[in-house]
Amino acid sequence: MSTVSADLVIVANRLPVDRVEQADGTPGWRTSPGGLVTAIEPVMRANDGTWIGWPGGTDADLEPFEADGMKLVPMSMTPEEIEGHYEGFSNATLWPLYHDLVAKPEFHREWWDSYVAVNRRFAEKAAELASEGATVWVHDYQMQLVPQMLRELRPDLRIGFYLHIPFPPAELFQQLPWRRQLLEGLLGADMVGFQLPGGAQNFVRLVRQRVGHKTHRDLVYLPDGRTVRAAAFPISIDAAGFEEMARSEPVAARAAEIREALGNPRKVFLGIDRLDYTKGIYARLRAFAELIEDGHFDVEDAVFVQVAVPSREQVEQYRILRDEIDRLVGRINGDLGRIGRPAISYLHSSYPREEMAALYRSADVMVVTPYRDGMNLVAKEYVACRFEDTGALVLSEFAGAADELRQAWLVNPYDINGMKSALLEAYRADDRETRRRMKAMRKTVTQNDVAAWADAFMADLAEVPGSHGKAVRPAKRS
Repeated sequence: MSTVSADLVIVANRLPVDRVEQADGTPGWRTSPGGLVTAIEPVMRANDGTWIGWPGGTDADLEPFEADGMKLVPMSMTPEEIEGHYEGFSNATLWPLYHDLVAKPEFHREWWDSYVAVNRRFAEKAAELASEGATVWVHDYQMQLVPQMLRELRPDLRIGFYLHIPFPPAELFQQLPWRRQLLEGLLGADMVGFQLPGGAQNFVRLVRQRVGHKTHRDLVYLPDGRTVRAAAFPISIDAAGFEEMARSEPVAARAAEIREALGNPRKVFLGIDRLDYTKGIYARLRAFAELIEDGHFDVEDAVFVQVAVPSREQVEQYRILRDEIDRLVGRINGDLGRIGRPAISYLHSSYPREEMAALYRSADVMVVTPYRDGMNLVAKEYVACRFEDTGALVLSEFAGAADELRQAWLVNPYDINGMKSALLEAYRADDRETRRRMKAMRKTVTQNDVAAWADAFMADLAEVPGSHGKAVRPAKRS
């Protein structure tokens, strides 16, 4: 694929494809599962867009290519950059800092240098590919310096930024030695999008306090005459796609198989998370085990299926977490399980979307209890798959999804007794109660799907006062 200028450029840490081995043994690419690709793909097609990102690995000579009709431009990273920019500054400094210090962030000057260098390279590539007056949409915490760098290179562009994780309060953010540089990096955008209004408010307050710009409500006024808007755009899922999959015959058959394999218990509890210390997996399994110990139900009545998708296995904190959960599951099953009836069915693996839909269909109670989460799309995926208006959702107050899914059983994940009460209430709830709650949540998820999210962001970006560049055409959606 020749490199041509594009009216829409997406900049993200990762490309929207994964490497696969094709049937004939040759290497190929498969579109990554996940809401972001589903949301942005139609917008890219409508505007002949190009996506810049890292394909994973250390290949330095990959040429631009097309996959599923998307124009993709791979960016290389050296082993040192993977260690410094990705595993270091992005995931051992920013990730814990932005997730309320659930783990202790590390501050290393050489990691920051690597973060700056990688951001600069991505910004330069976007500047090279964007046509005159194009729109560039930059994504997530790994790329927070790109907007300003790009603005300096190409003042003609319209630039949007979206943060997929929480944005912390001033008291936490100001620990960061490079706090001003990050704020100024984001101010290169015409619009900065967050999951929740609180994140946008935190950002505006920090800009006023730390950078000294004049602000009014959700607007920041820069000395050069530009206006930057900070606003909430809660991300969502392809609700119709998940429902269609859940209704399919193979998924229905697989859901029945799963319940059969679990011994057809009265209730199946389910957790699906990346294996991450922010997700609260340890506390929820402990709460479930205590309900059995207290005699509220036993392993004949209920089983907890916990899927922990492998994540960042090179990072020490993640290896420690895996060992802790392995030990806890072994202890719970050793103490409470019976032959052929473990209390916890624990799976450390990733699964295709069809298997996830079958798990969602098979579960009576979905348990989503992170200590802090930007949104948590698993909660919305479960709701989308419950097309018969059955099932219960136990949801952390500290997940972004709690703002929209108010009919869930909301819990404080730090309160084990409170979590036990919510799990028990969800277990005992009658059909009328679960149907009332699920119906309301399904309406919310269906009406506010990922396509509406992408279109709302692009429409608002087009209207920021004083922004440059052409507006992006809305996607034609079937």
